[in-house]
Amino acid sequence: MAVKIGKVERYINETLNSKGSMLFMLIDPVDYKTTKDAIRTGIESAEGGADVVLIGGSIGAQGELLDTVTKGIKDKSSVPVVLFPGNLATVSRHADAFYFLSLLNARNPYWITQVQMLGAPLIKQLNIEPLPVGYIVVEPGGTVGWVGDANMVPRAKPRIAAALATAGEFMGHRLIITDAGSNPQLQGFGPIPPSMISAVRSAITVPYIVAGGIKTPEQLRTAYRAGGDIVQIGTALEERNYNVKSMVEKFAKVAKEEGKKKK
Repeated sequence: MAVKIGKVERYINETLNSKGSMLFMLIDPVDYKTTKDAIRTGIESAEGGADVVLIGGSIGAQGELLDTVTKGIKDKSSVPVVLFPGNLATVSRHADAFYFLSLLNARNPYWITQVQMLGAPLIKQLNIEPLPVGYIVVEPGGTVGWVGDANMVPRAKPRIAAALATAGEFMGHRLIITDAGSNPQLQGFGPIPPSMISAVRSAITVPYIVAGGIKTPEQLRTAYRAGGDIVQIGTALEERNYNVKSMVEKFAKVAKEEGKKKK
C-alpha cells in the first residue's frame, strides 16, 4: 500500500495541473549573516510569488537555527514551508513537509536507505508530511555531492540521469530531482544542460524538479522549456538578498508564462 498523499503533495500536484509549472525557492540558513536575513528572504520569496519555500542545507542547517528560521518564515508565509534535509538533524516540527530523500547515485548506502530508516520514526512522531523524493546529483555536485558521496552523473551522459530517474519512479518516489549542487559556476559549470533535462522528463511520469546554478530569468526559462515541471533556486537568493521580492517576482513571471505554454 502506497504512502498516503498529504496536503503539501496534493497542493503540488494540483498547482502543476492548474498552472503547468512551479517555482521553489531554497533558503540555507547557514549562508546568511543573521537569522533575520534568512527569515526575511523566505518571507519575501513567498510574497514575490514562490510556490514553496524550502529550508535546508548540506552542513549546519539544524537545531535552534533551523527551528528559528523555519518558524519565522512559516508564521508569515502564505505558501508551504518544506525542509530540504542534509542529514538526520535537518528536522523541525514547524515545517509543513519534508523532502524524504533517497540519493539514488550515492556510493554509500547510508544515503540511499539507512539515514531514511533512522529518520523515519522521528518524522512520523512529529507528524511532518514526507514527500517521497528520488534525488540525483549531477556534476560538479557542490557540497551535497561531496557530503553525500555521490557518483556524480556526467553532464555529457543524459541517459544515465534518465535511467536513475526511471529507477527512482519504479521504486515509488513521487518526485524526482536532478541537482548540480549550489553555485556550480564556481567550478566552471552552469545549470544542468537542457539535453539532460529533456532526457529525464521523457523518461518519467512523476513531477520533475530541476535544481542547481539557475540565477537568471533566461536560465529559468530554459529549464522549463527543456522539461522541468518545477525549478528550485537558492544561490541567487544569497547573492542578491537586498532585493529578494523583486527578483522572485521576475522568476515567478517566467514560471507563469512557461506554465501556460505547457498547458
